[in-house]
Amino acid sequence: MGDIFLYEIMGTAMLTLLGCGVVANVILPKTKGNNGGWLLINFGWGLAVFAGVYVAYKTGAHINPAVTLGLAASGAEFYDPNGAIPVNFGNTIAYLAAELIGAFIGAVLAWAAHKKHFDEDAEPATKLAVFSTGPEIRNPVWNTVTEVLGTFVLVFVILMFASTPSGLGPLAVALLVVGIGASLGGPTGYAINPARDLGPRIAHAILPIPGKGSSDWGYSWVPIVGPIVGAVIAGLLFMGIS
Repeated sequence: MGDIFLYEIMGTAMLTLLGCGVVANVILPKTKGNNGGWLLINFGWGLAVFAGVYVAYKTGAHINPAVTLGLAASGAEFYDPNGAIPVNFGNTIAYLAAELIGAFIGAVLAWAAHKKHFDEDAEPATKLAVFSTGPEIRNPVWNTVTEVLGTFVLVFVILMFASTPSGLGPLAVALLVVGIGASLGGPTGYAINPARDLGPRIAHAILPIPGKGSSDWGYSWVPIVGPIVGAVIAGLLFMGIS
């Protein structure tokens, strides 16, 4: 369980360091990537997943509670390069806790990298958007539907990858994340990962960021509930057809 905890923390921290980092580079004032656009963010998050998967490879590289819960719902054992990790309460909690802690750490490091840009004048919503997702049109029901669909695609396709021999490995997952962002990410910012949203949102609430405003806790349940529901549906469907 110790290895699960360590590698998942490191992998998820790498994910949010690079993922929150690319958002900061695109939307914060006076960065060299300012106004780089939505596709730069999509590709940045895809490459963040690519790096995080490699770092957490020894524990199957979940780096996302939705993947952990989707795998559990599918009836599959958690994968480890040295063999299977049984699905039980202790191992599942270890994955989930490590993913949340890692996401928080990565967000803090992304803030440190862009600290002077956070000190510049910017809308509070802009500073929050570096850390966590938010809808373009706020409607909690339909925002949740968007997150369910995006996460279903992520987890179901990952499960299909796992059952089909492929040499693409982490690259396939990275490209999948880019595709989800480009096609389904516009309405909500595509959390598709409860830890990726919650850990950085906690970091935003704690960090001394000038003019940061609210952490928008009223919306925070959407990028948790939506991905969990989408992941479980994906796992159950995979189990039903396999």
